[in-house]
Amino acid sequence: MAAVAPPHTSASGRRARRAPDRTPRRFPVATVPTAVVAVLALGALGVLAFWWRDTGSVTGTAGWLTGAGRITGLLAGYAAPVLLLMMARIPLLEREVGADRLARWHAFGGRCLVSLITVHVLTIVWGYALTGGRGLWREGVDVVLHYPEMLKASLGTVLILGTGAVSARFARRRMSYEVWYYLHLATYLAVALAFGHQLATGADLGDGPARLAWCALYVGTAATLGWFRLTLPWLRDRRHRLRVAEVRPEGPGVVSLYLTGRRLSELRAEPGQFFRLQFLAPGLRWAANPYSLSAPPQPGFLRFTVKDLGKHSAAVARLRPGTRVRAEGPYGAFTERMHRRPKVLLLGAGVGVAPLRALFETLPGEVTLVQRARRAEDLLFTAELEALAVRRGGRVHPVLGSRSEVGDLGGALRRLLPDLAEHEVYLCGPDRLAEEAVRSLRAAGVRPDRIHRESFAF
Repeated sequence: MAAVAPPHTSASGRRARRAPDRTPRRFPVATVPTAVVAVLALGALGVLAFWWRDTGSVTGTAGWLTGAGRITGLLAGYAAPVLLLMMARIPLLEREVGADRLARWHAFGGRCLVSLITVHVLTIVWGYALTGGRGLWREGVDVVLHYPEMLKASLGTVLILGTGAVSARFARRRMSYEVWYYLHLATYLAVALAFGHQLATGADLGDGPARLAWCALYVGTAATLGWFRLTLPWLRDRRHRLRVAEVRPEGPGVVSLYLTGRRLSELRAEPGQFFRLQFLAPGLRWAANPYSLSAPPQPGFLRFTVKDLGKHSAAVARLRPGTRVRAEGPYGAFTERMHRRPKVLLLGAGVGVAPLRALFETLPGEVTLVQRARRAEDLLFTAELEALAVRRGGRVHPVLGSRSEVGDLGGALRRLLPDLAEHEVYLCGPDRLAEEAVRSLRAAGVRPDRIHRESFAF
C-alpha cells in the first residue's frame, strides 16, 4: 500500500486518506527574497544617513577613526534586531524565503555583526584616545567605567563575540544542537543590554524622528519575537494538543514518529515542511529541535522521521505513546510552491530522504527520487517508495556504495537521467553530500535557480 499506515492508536488517523488542501503560490519564487534584501539594504542606507546628517566634516586621524566607529556602531545596532527578526519564525518569511535561506542569511549576518562590533570598539576607543592624548588601554577602561550604560553594553559585547566564536564551523561541529541552541539564547540578552548604550551615547540618533525610528525597530522586534516565538506556539499547543501516538522503526538508528491531535488540518502543513518539536518528557522538554514531515500531513496524524544523531534524537526513539508534544510550525519553503518544471529530481541521503518522501507522493509531473546510501540496509522507505512509484508513475533509484565506489556523483546521475539538465532538483541530506551534489548538478548544466536545497546545518 502506497499510503502511509496510520498510527495504531489513532482511530481518526485510520479515516485520514485524503491529501491535504494546498494553498496556491501567491508570489513568484524570487519575489519575496528579493524584496526582503531590498528592504534591508534601504534600512542600512537609512542608518548611514543618520551619520551623514550629523557629520559636518571629518579631519585628522582621530576624526576618521571616530567616524568609522560611529558608522560601524550604527550598522551593528541596526544588524542586531534584523538578525533576530530573521529567526523570529515569521510565517511569510519562513514560507516564501525559506528557513534554510534565512539561516544562511542569519549566519552571514552574524559574522558581519561580530566584525562590525569589533571594528566599532577598536576605532572608537582609538579615536577617543588620540583626541584626549591618552593611551589606548587607559581610554578603554575610562569608556567602560565612566560612560553611561557602558558596563551593560560591554557585557553584551562579550556575549555576542562569545556566541560568534562558538558559531564558527570548527567549534560548531564539536557541540550538540542543544548546547549551540542555548548559547544562542544569550544573544537576546546581549541585544537588550546594548540598547541603552545606543540611546545614551548615540549622538547620531538625536532626539527626533531618528530616535523614534530606532526605538520602533527594537520594540517591534521584541513584540514580533514575543508573538511568534512564545505566544503563538502556546496558543497552538492549547488548540491542537499534540501527543505521540506511535514510534515505528524504519531502519538502523531511524524511527518514524506519529503524532495525533485536534484540528490538525488547521495547521495547513505542506509536504516538505518541518516543525520544531518540543517533547514534554524528561531530558527533552527544554529544547525544540527541527524535524521534517516524512509523509503528507493527514487530518488525523502527522509523521516525522528521526535519525539517531545525538542524545536528543536518540531519546526521541524511546518516547512512549501519550507523551505530549509542543510543535512550532509548519516552517520552510521546501515545498511544491517551488515547483516550475515538468521533470523533477528528488535527491537525498540519510534522514534527508524524509521530506523528499513526502514530496514524492504529492509533486506533479515526471518525478524521480534518487537515494544515496552506502548499503542497501541504510535505505529508507523502500517499500513505500516502490509502491508510490507504481501508483503515480514515478521512478526510484538507489545509488549505493562508498564515494570511491560510486565515483563522480554527477556521472552517476547522468547515467540515470541523461536529460539531467532539464530537471528541477530538490536536494536534502548531509552538508558534505549536498555540497558535492550542487557542484555536480551545476557541472551537468542544471541552472542554480532550479536547485532547491534543504540543509541540516545549524
